[in-house]
Amino acid sequence: MNLHQLLKSGTGLVLPGETVERAVRERMLKLGLSAREDYAPLPGTPEFEALVDLVTVPESWMFRDPEVFETALRFVQRRLLSHPGRQLAILSLPCAGGEEPYSMAMALAHAGIDPAQCRIDAVDLSQAAVERARLGRYTRNAFRGAGLAFRERWFRKDGNDDGDAYLIGEAPRRYVRFSQGNLLKPAALAQNAGRYDLVFCRNLLIYFDEPGRAAAAAAIQALLLDDGLLLSGCAEAPAFCRGGFAPQSPGIAYALQKQALATVRLRPRPAPMAAPKAEGARPAVKPQAARAPRETARAPAAATVGGLIAQARQLADAGRLPDADRACQQALALQPGLAEAWFLLGLISEAGGEPRAAERHLRRCLYLQPEHYEALCSLALLREQRGDASDADLLRRRAARVHARDGKQGATR
Repeated sequence: MNLHQLLKSGTGLVLPGETVERAVRERMLKLGLSAREDYAPLPGTPEFEALVDLVTVPESWMFRDPEVFETALRFVQRRLLSHPGRQLAILSLPCAGGEEPYSMAMALAHAGIDPAQCRIDAVDLSQAAVERARLGRYTRNAFRGAGLAFRERWFRKDGNDDGDAYLIGEAPRRYVRFSQGNLLKPAALAQNAGRYDLVFCRNLLIYFDEPGRAAAAAAIQALLLDDGLLLSGCAEAPAFCRGGFAPQSPGIAYALQKQALATVRLRPRPAPMAAPKAEGARPAVKPQAARAPRETARAPAAATVGGLIAQARQLADAGRLPDADRACQQALALQPGLAEAWFLLGLISEAGGEPRAAERHLRRCLYLQPEHYEALCSLALLREQRGDASDADLLRRRAARVHARDGKQGATR
């Protein structure tokens, strides 16, 4: 078994050859080796772990995708009301350098939720990443965008550094416990089966092959409570849906529940891609799009194109699909080349059980804005449902490249 195969066997990740070779060269230089055949680390050894750390370099930042944390906080708040007296459990996997779990911890603290009410287990494959997370030291790459008031509240300047390093404060630390673990080797996580109310698993499955994605989805199924919530990356939603999950609500691709309990208003998925239903699953709810809209449900006028788009999103999330469609059409009447309106029409059509119309709208969005990340992810899901795995894979890879590029650009701002 060559080194690439050993790494795949040990991590589950399908890694580009150049990534592995670059890491090998770095380790050989560190060890003073000149002949490639002299470098043969074995799984379970410190050298193999050092190589894994190099090929799994995490890329994240605080409050990456803020709406995900808003969704998570709303779920936790509702959960605390419905489960009084019980400490909720959150899992962040992979946790990278701690940016995701600490972001959730800050959101909890800001909302006045005590660590005794909600704890966070943060797990990563890389021991080096776990150690960085425990240290809690971050430079400007971890703080992106304009809204950085949280940094002043929850961080302090690193007194041992002359640059721009910050240390996470004690208040967010109290929520989080870090450990090393591998989702595809669930023995280490077995004691937590059926334990978590909320799981973050974002931007991991895009690096697995199909068997790895299926195994990961099964592992998350085992870790998550039956009525819990999974927050995934948009590009990974198709794999999770094949593994027994379903969107919690229309238009939000990243919020998933176990399929038997998901309260979505979507029509049933096409048979080739739908995961088997658990016994006792409730019948699908008839989509609201099929109902005749009442006069009182019409969307109020919006003054700007931006207002119409915001209104369309709110209406779609509320299940008022005809009204959301109408708001998008009004926006397009003002600005026909508005990619975001075509994207929303795609989501609305999909939620209304019209996949062909959804695909047309999403392709129109991508014609106008070829690197629209959400449209790429949504279209990948539709193509998989139609049985075109190769086209879906190409779309997922495009989405992954956009995601990686945006992260690098954010680091330079």
